[in-house]
Amino acid sequence: MEEGLVNYKDFSDEVVNILRSKKEEIILKMNLVSKDEIDILNKRIEKLEKKIAEKKIKKKTKRAKK
Repeated sequence: MEEGLVNYKDFSDEVVNILRSKKEEIILKMNLVSKDEIDILNKRIEKLEKKIAEKKIKKKTKRAKK
């Protein structure tokens, strides 16, 4: 009985390893980006949006002065 449980555990571990490797293969084929890359891009977008907003404010103040 004990050997059967050990063999079952080994078998289940092997199945899990196979599924993980298949998952990684699929992810690589899909060219998905990591969370870190998304966070970096979001920060860059926020900076650009702030710059755009600042430029719009400067334009409005220049127009108001004229």
